[in-house]
Amino acid sequence: MNTPVNQAAPLVEKEEIPSFHFGKDDVLKDPEARKKRMWDLNRASMLGNAYRGKVEITFKTLEGLLKRVDTTVWAVDDMYMTLKAGCAIPIASIIGIEFF
Repeated sequence: MNTPVNQAAPLVEKEEIPSFHFGKDDVLKDPEARKKRMWDLNRASMLGNAYRGKVEITFKTLEGLLKRVDTTVWAVDDMYMTLKAGCAIPIASIIGIEFF
């Protein structure tokens, strides 16, 4: 998902993520986009665990700010994506995943 919106989002360090606040509403309204996001997250988790591969995650904070992080995804469940640093991002706040 390499759109101008993602490119405009500032890149942050994964260690900064615990300082962000996240909303409860899903940032993706389209059910097909949500399915693709889960497929991409599960793929990113397999890539991270098997090859220590990094992906770029674009997400939205409660304040409506877009952010990006280059990281390794360790685990994904129904509600959260856990990163290598041990912090988590709610899946509902994730806009897209870019594979390198």
